[in-house]
Amino acid sequence: MKYKLLFINLFFFLCLSCTPAWAQLRCGADRTELTLPLLRDKQIALIVNQTSITTNGIHLLDTLLQSGIHVTKIFAPEHGFRGTADAGEVIKNGTDLKTGLPIVSLYGKNKKPQPEQLKGIDAVVFDIQDVGARFYTYISTLYYVMQACAENDKELVVLDRPNPCDYVDGPVLKPAYKSFVGMLPIPVLHGCTMGEMAQMINGEKWLGNGLHCNLTIVPVEGWQHGEAYSLPVKPSPNLPNDQAIALYPSLCPFEGTSVSVGRGTLHPFQVLGTPLLSLSDSCFRFMPRALEGFDKNPLHKDQYCYGDNLQHIAPPQGLSLQYVINWYQKYKQQHKENEFFTRPRWFDLLMGTDLVRKGIIQGKSENEIRIAWQQELKEYCRKRALYLLYTDNEHTSVTLMGVN
Repeated sequence: MKYKLLFINLFFFLCLSCTPAWAQLRCGADRTELTLPLLRDKQIALIVNQTSITTNGIHLLDTLLQSGIHVTKIFAPEHGFRGTADAGEVIKNGTDLKTGLPIVSLYGKNKKPQPEQLKGIDAVVFDIQDVGARFYTYISTLYYVMQACAENDKELVVLDRPNPCDYVDGPVLKPAYKSFVGMLPIPVLHGCTMGEMAQMINGEKWLGNGLHCNLTIVPVEGWQHGEAYSLPVKPSPNLPNDQAIALYPSLCPFEGTSVSVGRGTLHPFQVLGTPLLSLSDSCFRFMPRALEGFDKNPLHKDQYCYGDNLQHIAPPQGLSLQYVINWYQKYKQQHKENEFFTRPRWFDLLMGTDLVRKGIIQGKSENEIRIAWQQELKEYCRKRALYLLYTDNEHTSVTLMGVN
């Protein structure tokens, strides 16, 4: 009996010691002791999607309704309320079948809540998981929501979540390349949570016209910058796991090229390939198809693509240009470099500048290209430090990479 008790105690100790730190944290959605008093006796609108869940897997909408909060409307970002729509797919307004609440799309032509859509609303609650990259459009949605709340005198409550790709790296967006995949003068990897980004938008007066959003942030408990965080729900159809999220900042620029990032496969943003080159040294191939829940009309649909399998490699700690540089060189070796940047403007919008694309074409190394953005990145880091809500481990979360 004594040995049995010893074994049980040892078992529980091992389980506890093996539990990752992120499993013990509490996101803003979990902290109802802070959230509910802010929302009592008010008409509430939610900006939510499939990531808006508590640690026990209950959606924020259901949590608030069960707690007696009067939610009257749902706003849905890119990919929709349930997160099943393809990137760029038009999201239609509708009704949540479970609750009967109206769903208003914040994608397509209506990216910003209109005054009539906010009529009768006292406060807006924003709870969406970000992945730390500027071109991931939920930051743009946050910006427009803050602007609408400021213009219409509505409170905004941001329920914060950790940043799973927590680095500061890449070029800072130039004004000429502002778009829905880059609204703010921040680097590709911004190193902020949504709550911190909201504070920065307010503090730096990025809303324009002297606007200031009435902002409250419910912070994460038990997390700090540099700590790993594995998402319990995929944040969008083509980011199904931690590996895809880690590679996404470095592979997303391929969307402006003729190289597939694996949309239409079970491993999006974990493979690279093309049918346009003769790659005799590659034994890896994949075929993009119309896959429900991933992508219905992928690049190079129903064609074998030959290239790289990145599913099990160690992902870069920050932004890597080496993937794009290497693939451009492959095209150049076969005298097809003109077929690589098929959408140069889109590539530049994703990077926030044309200097990266031009540098690659000129044959510059990654280090040479990086030099051009270092000063602006340092200035951004100083600015970012003013708005942090969590202890910052500079060794892992702030990286002026590759340049002394």
